[in-house]
Amino acid sequence: MNNNNTYLLKLSLLFSDFVIINVTYFVAYLLTTWGFNLTDQFFLSNIIFFNFSWLSSGLITHLYHNNTMRFIETVLRGTIKTCLLHFLFFTTFIFFFYTNPLRYNLLIVCYVLMFFLLSISRVYLTYITEFIAKRSNLNKRIAIVGHNEIGIKLANYFIDHTTMYSFQGFLDVNKSSNESLHASVVRKLDDCVDYAVENNINEIYSTILPEQNDEIHELIENAEKNCVRVKFVTPHTTLSSNFYQLEYFDNIPIVSHRPEPLHDLKNRLKKRIFDILFSLMAIVFILWWLIPLIGILIKINSKGPVFFRQLRSGRDNMPFWCFKFRSMSVNSNSNTLQATKNDSRITSIGRILRKTSLDEFPQFFNVLIGNMSIVGPRPHMLKHTEEYSELVDKFMLRQFMKPGITGWAQVSGYRGETSETSMMEKRVEFDIWYMENWSLMLDVKIIFMTIINIFKGEPAAY
Repeated sequence: MNNNNTYLLKLSLLFSDFVIINVTYFVAYLLTTWGFNLTDQFFLSNIIFFNFSWLSSGLITHLYHNNTMRFIETVLRGTIKTCLLHFLFFTTFIFFFYTNPLRYNLLIVCYVLMFFLLSISRVYLTYITEFIAKRSNLNKRIAIVGHNEIGIKLANYFIDHTTMYSFQGFLDVNKSSNESLHASVVRKLDDCVDYAVENNINEIYSTILPEQNDEIHELIENAEKNCVRVKFVTPHTTLSSNFYQLEYFDNIPIVSHRPEPLHDLKNRLKKRIFDILFSLMAIVFILWWLIPLIGILIKINSKGPVFFRQLRSGRDNMPFWCFKFRSMSVNSNSNTLQATKNDSRITSIGRILRKTSLDEFPQFFNVLIGNMSIVGPRPHMLKHTEEYSELVDKFMLRQFMKPGITGWAQVSGYRGETSETSMMEKRVEFDIWYMENWSLMLDVKIIFMTIINIFKGEPAAY
């Protein structure tokens, strides 16, 4: 089971177990006392210890540990051990603090019901995980470079985990078929990236390492230009310093070409929760009064709509509608021509909006929708993405992330017009550094730096 599967399974277990143990305790209490009394100290004090002892038992038995989550069999064994240890803890607590024999009826009903419900939850755990995976759109289209023993083993893994992966075939030096794997060597190695783009392949897993075949270096470069991730499969766990983020698919070690913390589902969930909370606060406390105020000023200043929307490049180079307050007079070049210093298209109120970054505030709705983040690489017009991807090496790597309202490059002085290719190269360098070094605290730091820069004023904000 890979990291994303393991994390989904852990979330499902934690949530369902918390619900089950509390429901069973409450139901057992009702059945053995024939009513519910909020002032009953037995119930109020014991429900806290009941939950605490379950979490303690789970920690001791490693029920929620990643190694336990790799196989459903180890989850079942861990559940039995946790139930027995929890029973020991709780009955000991009852023995020393309570003497009423009627309370032991509660224990009998509670543990019989709890074991029954936990058993059912484990039976349906796979279906719950699959449901979450489908709702989260985690299914990835996969191709494997190298039709060999380890490649076949990995292909069987993907075929067995169709909820998370859609295996599209092998890419190899020689094109041949292999009906036993329900797939074929669909394309030769030298044009496999073209095949990946044509068939919307998300990830390529190479069983051939760069030192074994010079074509792999070219494969990595071309794949990254087309927003296709390349990972390496190797029987060895001792890797050179160029490889990062070791993970396992069952017992198959997988390594990524570069660190990418946000490729981990756990980190994406952290960042998404932060984005939702932050954008909601901005909308509730600021935008409710800012939109009408700025809307009136824009309308008084020039003809045209209050909001401006533009198709821009998003994560995995998927276009999305980016929202802004309109800061220019309506013109036919808005989707092709970048704003420049002393641009005649910028209105007088628009100049203030751009200088203070207020024109970007409607993008909090983009964040809430989910096609942007608070912090990330700034999104470019589709035309500029196409142009710079040809001019700047590794430009498309920044498309592995959701674009942001602000970013590491922007707070580091690379904001606004990029009249020279070297300026865009530095922006890409900072964006890639952010992608490889992301943390939630780094996002918080960038947000504070953005606020400080707004009050200080930025020369490139025009």
